[in-house]
Amino acid sequence: MGQWAYKVVYVDYRGRISCEGTETLIGNERRSAFVRRYFDSIGREGWELASNQPLTSNSAYYVFKRPAQDGDYAEETPPAASEATPATPPPTSTEGGSSPTIENV
Repeated sequence: MGQWAYKVVYVDYRGRISCEGTETLIGNERRSAFVRRYFDSIGREGWELASNQPLTSNSAYYVFKRPAQDGDYAEETPPAASEATPATPPPTSTEGGSSPTIENV
């Protein structure tokens, strides 16, 4: 089975598309034409719509995929928040009574 590369596109139907740090703003055209033009451009690069996640009535995430190509994995993925090393809590003192319990969440 082949490997896939993914592209996540945020669409705000009020006039903005955001993908991998690049913002595309609507010009002087209808909203549906604006989104179709953008999707056509990434379709020409081989991206195929895999799923979408509506957020509000005016915005959604769209996930595109294509067979992995050279350079698709050039950037190192940052660790997820749950994988980050937890900070060490400050030392607590028990002198003069009880001290509060410190919990790492």
